[in-house]
Amino acid sequence: MNLSLITALKFRKGRRKSGMVSLISIISTLSIAIGIAALIIGLSAMNGFERELHNRVLSVVPHGQLYPEYGNLDNWRHVQQELTNSNNIVSAVPFVSFTGLIENGSKLGAVEVQGIDPEKEKQISALPNYVLNNKWQDFKPDRQRIIIGAGIAKSLSVSEGGWVSLLIPASSTPNQLKPPKRVRLQVVGILELSGSLSNNVALLPLTDAQKLLNIGDNVTGIMINVNNVYQANQIIGQASLNLEENLSFTSWENSFGFMYRDIQMIRQIMYLAMIVVIGVACFNIVSTLVIAVKDKQRDIAILKTLGATNQLIKHIFIWYGVISGLIGSLIGVILGVVLSWQLSNIMGVVESLMGHKILNSNIYFIDFLPSEIHLFDVLVVFITSMLLSLIASYYPAKRACKIDPARILNSF
Repeated sequence: MNLSLITALKFRKGRRKSGMVSLISIISTLSIAIGIAALIIGLSAMNGFERELHNRVLSVVPHGQLYPEYGNLDNWRHVQQELTNSNNIVSAVPFVSFTGLIENGSKLGAVEVQGIDPEKEKQISALPNYVLNNKWQDFKPDRQRIIIGAGIAKSLSVSEGGWVSLLIPASSTPNQLKPPKRVRLQVVGILELSGSLSNNVALLPLTDAQKLLNIGDNVTGIMINVNNVYQANQIIGQASLNLEENLSFTSWENSFGFMYRDIQMIRQIMYLAMIVVIGVACFNIVSTLVIAVKDKQRDIAILKTLGATNQLIKHIFIWYGVISGLIGSLIGVILGVVLSWQLSNIMGVVESLMGHKILNSNIYFIDFLPSEIHLFDVLVVFITSMLLSLIASYYPAKRACKIDPARILNSF
């Protein structure tokens, strides 16, 4: 094996004498490198999206909600106790939810208002971490305070510490249309989630929301967090069946599950693309080796006359192709890892040059391109590339064994 490897290295050094062999070899090596780098970058981007979905979305939105089909939930404490006794449920807290309008001067915007308990929210959610300037500590009941999303704050030109009017729809009779209830509130903080999640959301302390809606101690429903977020639908569905009261339920899979499914689907497509792209790049090695065999016919014939076996000749050209694949793979891995490591910064520079965001925050749950490198993905891409390089090297190596030394040497 040492002899075949050393001979293959000698042949590669001697390829410079043949410009065509050298050019095709460089092209095949660069093709492998570019293909591997592109796949590592793509897979790292998918890993980044999955990380942001888990850390940014699933850490701030409840994993599920239980609520009555009509009206409000009055015996929510009993339901809460039943839920917390379940093994798979981490937390169960009440919430109040309604749609309203926020007015600032002549500007008006619709918001989804959530009434939550500020103290309990700190214990079960990462939501307080996304309130700018650590203003969550000032978010307390009975002080006429509200937290609004960065998107609605920007559209209404509202800044931290400003005052806005919250318009709450009033229930009307068939013969009478009542004007909305108007409440003056101070914006104590801005919620910034870097995407569509904070575009049209407003937060109120739970007791303040109950007072504004005149529902007493009733709530809209119970927010639930589970120990396995990817099985939230099954866990919450089973928990709802075990309750004494008949309640409807929903989970994050109903509202954000398409994001997770899309990420997994794209990842599978990229693995398929990996085989195709690297395969095409690696099979450029076939043309390189075929020309190399043609170029080295005299050397092969001399080796055979010196006693080299067909097995040795085959190993020489297999090593020749594997080395080409190895060089291209290593260059691609290094290039892919470096670019993936700095992908968010690179895209930030590109966006500044273009003058607009590539990911629209009104559509996506984030407005930047995330990246996270997984060693497993890098190893899978590298090993696949080496296997395809080995396969691509087999036919030219076998063809080199069929060279007739007598015919080749007599022609010189």
